[in-house]
Parts: sequence; C-alpha cells; structure tokens
Amino acid sequence: MEHSDSSSSQAAIFFDAVARRILARHAPPDLRGATVLLPNFHAAQPLAQSLARLTPRQNHSPALLLPKMVTLEDWMQEAAPESSVVPDSRRNALLYQHLRRHPWFSQTDLWSMTQELLSLFDELTQTLEALPRDAAEFAQAVQRAYQARQNDTLQLEARLVFELWHAMQSGAELDEARARQQRLAKLARQAGSPLYVLRASAWGAPEQLFLNEYAARAEVEVFDLREMGAGFIARAFSSLLSSNPRNEGEPAGALRGDAALLRAQDVPPLGGKLRFFAAASLEQEARAAAMQVRRWLNEGKREIAVVVQDREVARRMRALLERAEILVCDEAGWTFATLSVSTVLDRWLTALQSGFYHHDLLDLLKSPFIFSGMETRKAAVYHLEQLLRKQGISGGLENFIQLAEHEPTLREPLGRLRQAAALLDQHKRRTLAEWLDALSASLAVLDIDTGLQKDDAGAQLLHALDGWRAELAGDEGRYRFGEWRRWLAQQLDTQTYLDTGVESPVRFTHLAGARWRAFDAVLLLGCDAAHLPRSSDGGRWFNDAVRGSLGLPTRAMEAARQRDDLRALLTLNGCVLATWQKDRDGEKRLLSPFLEMLRDLHDLAYGDNLEDTELQHYLAAEEAHAADVPQSSRPAPAVERELVAGAVSISAYNSLVACPYQFYARHLLRLNELDEVQEGIEKRDYGEHVHDILHRFHQRYPQVSGHPAPEMESALRGVSEEVFAGLLARDFAARAWLARWYKVLPRYLEWQSNNEKEGWRYAEAESTFAVELDNDVRLRGRIDRMDVKAGEDTHGREKRVLDYKTQGAHRLTAMLREPGEDVQLACYAFAHGAQEAAFVGLDGNEPKSIAPPHDLTQLAELNAARLAQVMGRVRNGAGLPANGVDAVCMHCEMRGLCRKGEWS
Repeated sequence: MEHSDSSSSQAAIFFDAVARRILARHAPPDLRGATVLLPNFHAAQPLAQSLARLTPRQNHSPALLLPKMVTLEDWMQEAAPESSVVPDSRRNALLYQHLRRHPWFSQTDLWSMTQELLSLFDELTQTLEALPRDAAEFAQAVQRAYQARQNDTLQLEARLVFELWHAMQSGAELDEARARQQRLAKLARQAGSPLYVLRASAWGAPEQLFLNEYAARAEVEVFDLREMGAGFIARAFSSLLSSNPRNEGEPAGALRGDAALLRAQDVPPLGGKLRFFAAASLEQEARAAAMQVRRWLNEGKREIAVVVQDREVARRMRALLERAEILVCDEAGWTFATLSVSTVLDRWLTALQSGFYHHDLLDLLKSPFIFSGMETRKAAVYHLEQLLRKQGISGGLENFIQLAEHEPTLREPLGRLRQAAALLDQHKRRTLAEWLDALSASLAVLDIDTGLQKDDAGAQLLHALDGWRAELAGDEGRYRFGEWRRWLAQQLDTQTYLDTGVESPVRFTHLAGARWRAFDAVLLLGCDAAHLPRSSDGGRWFNDAVRGSLGLPTRAMEAARQRDDLRALLTLNGCVLATWQKDRDGEKRLLSPFLEMLRDLHDLAYGDNLEDTELQHYLAAEEAHAADVPQSSRPAPAVERELVAGAVSISAYNSLVACPYQFYARHLLRLNELDEVQEGIEKRDYGEHVHDILHRFHQRYPQVSGHPAPEMESALRGVSEEVFAGLLARDFAARAWLARWYKVLPRYLEWQSNNEKEGWRYAEAESTFAVELDNDVRLRGRIDRMDVKAGEDTHGREKRVLDYKTQGAHRLTAMLREPGEDVQLACYAFAHGAQEAAFVGLDGNEPKSIAPPHDLTQLAELNAARLAQVMGRVRNGAGLPANGVDAVCMHCEMRGLCRKGEWS
C-alpha cells in the first residue's frame, strides 16, 4: 500500500483548526482561561503540539500555559453529588430480592434479568424529563408504542418495570445514573470559562443536556469531525446517509451521480490510503492481518492500531503475532471470566458443588495457583491421580482422604481441602458479603490467594473481591450457595482486566476508543456486516419502537454512532486496511454496509474497488516457503538393547503378535493410557467379578459332587452377593449385571459337575508363574484355573488349564481358529506342562469349554520358541513395524502415535 500523506499530518489539519480558534480568542502564552473537552486523553498531545506550533513567537515567552484539557468523565469527578452513591453491586442485590418475591420469575435466571433491568432503569433515569410520571400513563405509552389493543400482560409488564424503577430510586442514596446527572448539572451551573468540545459522533441525552445548560452561561464551541471533514470520505458518508447500499435501482443511480460529481470536482481517490482484504476463512483473515502488521513494522511504523470488530479473529491474530515475538497492547482488555485467574475459582467451587467428583478435583489441583508454596504439589497430584484410577474411586473427599491415609504427601493437601470445604458450607443461607468472606478464607487455606497475588491479573481479581465485600456489607438478603455462585460468575463477566505492563507499537482498540486519534497505520479487523455495525441483543424488555417512543437509546442510534466513529477514523488516518471474511463456515458473508457503500462509490468514480491484491501475494509466498513436511511412512522403530525387558507377560506377547508397534509403545516405552476411573460397571468389571466369585467359591468347595445341588447354588449365590456388595453400594446398574450372572450360575454348577464326572478336579486358581526361555527371555503370567485328573497330584501329567471368558462362544472359537494368533492358552499349557487347555465361555446361559483345534503340545512349544526368537531379534536391533489389522487398530490407543491414517 502506498502512502501519499502520513496520518499525523492529515490529523494535524483538524487539530490546527481547533488550535487557531483557541489562540484567536485567548492571548498566548496564558491559555488557562479556556477548557477543552476531549473524547479521550490521547487527543491532548496532538492538540498541545498544534497550540505550541501555531503560537506567535514575537513575545519570546519561555513557556506556553495550556488550556485545561479534560474528558467529561474525569471532569465530572470534580463535582461531588449531593448525597452518597449506592454501588451497582448493592443495587443488583436489592433488585434481585424484589424479583425473587415475584411469582412471574420463578423459572427465570434472575441475576441476568437483574443486570438487564438495571441498565434499563439507568436509561429511564437519563430520560426522566420526557417520561410519563406515573405507572398507568407509562403503561399506556408503552402500549401505544406497541400499537396493540388492550393487553393485560403488556400492562402488567410496563407497570412492573415502572414500579420497580421507582422502588429502586426511593432510597436516600443516589444510583450512579442520578449521581452522574447531578455532577453534570453542577458542572453546568459552575460554567465560567469558554468551552471547546471535540466530538466525532452524537452524544447521549444527559451529555447534550449538560452542553445546552453550559452554553446558557458561557461560550461553547463544538468541533465535530462529521462537519469538518471534506473530500471523498465526507461525500461517501453523505451518500450512505441518503441511500441504502443493499437496494438496487434508484440508490445505484444516486451513487453514479455522486461518482460523476467526485470526478468533476477532482476529488483525489483513496487508493493510497484505504484498502480491503476479503478473506476466505477466519484463519486466512488472521494470517493476513498479522502479515500486514509485520509489514508495517518493517516499514518503520511505530503507532499501529488494530480496531477490533471480531474478537475471535483478534485472538487468533494475537497468537500469530506473539509467535513472531510481537506483543500487543490491548486497550479493550478481557473480562475476568475469560482469564485463568478466575478459572481456579470456578474449579474450586465446581469441585465443592459436585461433591469432589474426581475430574473436578484433579482439574483444581492441576491449577498453578493452588498450594502455590507446596514444592511437591505436581508430584502429589500425579500420585493422587494414579491412586484414583487404580482404585476406581469416582468422588467424595472423605473417600479420597481414606484412600490416602498412608500417603504422607497427600494427607496435607486433602486435609486442607476438607478444612476449606467446611468454610463454604453449601447447606447454609448467607449474605453475599458472608459468602465472599467464606470464599476469601477458603482461598487462604488452599494458598490460592498467595498464588494469585504473584500474578497481576490475580491481584486485581482479589482486589475486586475485597471491593464487592465492602460494598455489600450493608445488604441483608440471604442467598443459597447456587444463587451466590451465579452472582459471582456474573460479576466476573462484567469486570475487565487491563494489562498495563505491555509496551508495544501494536495496540488493540475499538471504534469509540479511536475518536480523534491518528496512527501511523490502522487495521480494521472483522468488518463483515455481522460485526459492523455491532448490534446488541434487544433483551426481554421493550422493542426498538417502544424504546424510541420513550426516548431511550435504540439499535439504530448505536449503529449511527458506530458509523460516525468509523467516518472520523477514516478522516484522521491515511493508512487503513479493512479485512473481512467473505465465507464463514460454508456461508457467504457481506461486507459492512458502511464500507460497502464507500467501496462501490470509489469503484464507480475511479474504477478501483480498493482490493488489496499485494497482501494476497505475500500470503501465497509465505505458504510456498512453509516447511515441507514429508509424508508419514509406516513406522518400524528399533530399540536399544537396554530398553528390552527380560520378562514378557502373556498380554504383552499377545500385543506383540497383534502389532509389534503396539507392543513397542505399550510395553517397551510404557505409554499405556492411564486407566479411567469407572463411574459405572462395564463388561470388563463384570468379568473380573465373575473371576473373583469362582475363585472364592472353589477355594471353599473344590468339589461340588457329593453336595446337594440347592446347597451349592445357595453357596455360590452367597459368594456372588459378597463379591458384588461394593458395586451394588455405589452403582444401581450393578444389579443388572448380578442378575445376568444369576442366569448363568445354575448351568455353571451343572458344567462343573459334568467336569468332575469326567475325572477332573479343581487344583488351583489365580496362581502366577514365570518360565525361563531361550535368549534370556522370561515368560510370566497368571492362570485363572488349573484342573487335574482324579487321583493325580498337581505335578502329574494329567493337567488342564482353563481361562474364564465372558465373551460369546463364536468369538472365542474365532480367536483359536488360527494357530499362534492368540497365545494365551498355548503359553499357559507350556508353563504348566498341561495336555489340555480351554476357554470357559460364560457369556450365554450355557457355559462351554472351547479348546484349540490343534495339537496343544506342539502349539505350546512353537509359541514359546517364537517368543524367544522374536525377542532375541528385537535385542539385536530388529524393527517393530506397525502392521496390525483393522480389527486390532480399531480399539488401539496407540493409533495416534503410529499415525496409521497418514500412511495406510
């Protein structure tokens, strides 16, 4: 983008006009007899520079005494109101108590309604002179504005608003809106010096009333950029006011007429001052914006404003700039609700309210702000997480404390959590100040306050909490824990944090914050029709027609203010890029109507639609120079000999057969996912409990023959209830799994009886083993059960190993169909010298023994030899390729690590 004039010299024209007027009426060097009302303090320096430059030097005065330069908000603080001002937090609480008593709102989010009503009340207060004076007249005015017939609901709503408004004004204390009116009135009555006003857009009713009253007592001169501007920008916005840019026909003809007039008057085009960039996506808009800022910085520009319309794009753009080591000064700030310092409060209260559900507790403990002075915090949190997942405890602080009874590193933090939880007793009803006191005390117990004090945003948050507690000390309303928590969340969403520690040439601001300001370059970010003009939600109370008839601000007035602020920005700045998204989430987007009119008029007048094509080339070049990441290939890592363990479990061997890479990741690198805490019983839990039931039962009754069948069934039911007791206590769904087992139970006893008739006797269960193989490989595991023939001891040759399964018989048969695919039974048989092995399927009503269809002795020897050979090759550097079939990969947690989707 070429720059014909710098923004500072362009803005100097307007500041010089103000300076000349002041100097013409006040003899320098003493200009203290004048007062200049600024839109912001950024305008003070360029005005002072213009005054100094244009002051005649014939007197050779060593110093120029500047006029008083002040914003209206700061000036008002010099005029104290007639009585004390009630803070908004107390008004909020008082109105909430009024609404809580009203049956209409029993199912409503009262805190959000309270906030909305208070804003409406302030607007009513500001237009007091024009409003009806009683509830009936007010209701009639509302009904006329709606153009509705007699409507009881509408009348009740209008009366309610009016009466609540008057109730809130009935106290001796002033609300902020009335205090502001008193301050402005007092300033107007004290008028004595000429007043010069710098304005870019329309004022609200109270401010305009102040100006009128001031003008009745002293001279007032307004410098309005809407009237001072000339050239293309002024003509374009005049066209905008007189036509609708989205209509066809006559407005297009009017634009052509304006374009012809611009050419006839030799008005210079904007090609070197303003450009548009239409992005295809959010990411492209953010990248283009970041690229343009970097280009401007390389050109030596040191005052760059990013006027943000779309905060989502701004967040992404900021991340891209920080990646390039360019910091951003954000004048708009962020609400506390979006900051990490508030997240720790939310996590603490969520954990408390959920009864210390394990996910909520771990989220809290992983915050860097809690137990900030505890050096072993991270290790303690990791240890606690391991314990919770291993023991399967899903919630309950007392359960966690009992679990960590013999863990010294966990006793202190869990004990302090118990102490802090007692301070915030959820069963009590307290005032808001009392809840804040309890919160503050709990933060001290958890050492969160110390952590927050070390962070600038955290310190501001603690200051805000202390401020609300002091403001609400006189409020006597009592609230439940949930009500208070919703109030706190709303308060955090209304308070803004400004990071004053960042010094940067790049600053985020908004249209209103850019009034009468000139920059080296301006980036208008997110200028689609959805964001410019920005329209707020109308809320529950009154549509725009009603608001307009009552003299309240409307969306059209806000849009006009944004239009005028945009006009002022373009008038003062000579290097502007406007970006917008022409497509978003597959939907077409329109450019802001304010800018669309300007672009179309420029195109008609000069044949230039102001599109920035140069930036598109820079982005394409950046993409071309991006790192070329090679296509992923099937991994087959080799492992250092020292990492290969000598002992291999049965499950590890099965993993090796299923997919060598899975074995590598799970069992050599030990990247197994942490077990999830089971909040409800699953089939895996059911299988484990069935194993435990049969183990206990056969320990008591190695042989069922010779015992009456009803006695055995009763005994097995008793053991089943004993094993399921813990699950039944915490999960009602466990009863369904127990009922499922009860259906299998009688048939299992019949199966066991037939097993004994064939001469087999129960010998042992849940016994571990370790067998030495070739190449220093040790095979280890644990069998579910081993039987022997009647009359033989456990070292005899007539042995059979059994493995209980709660899978279907068809699935088990498929597992054994291919020799060597499932190694479990073959390895059990090898380790114990068993001649028979079988899965015992317990999934259906009829237990079944499913044996391998191959010679077991040979199968066992081959599996043992294969393991020894493969592990020997792995020790010698053989690769472990990712070659699992789809059925294996479907449930493999290492799929993201091997990246099968990229090379398969």
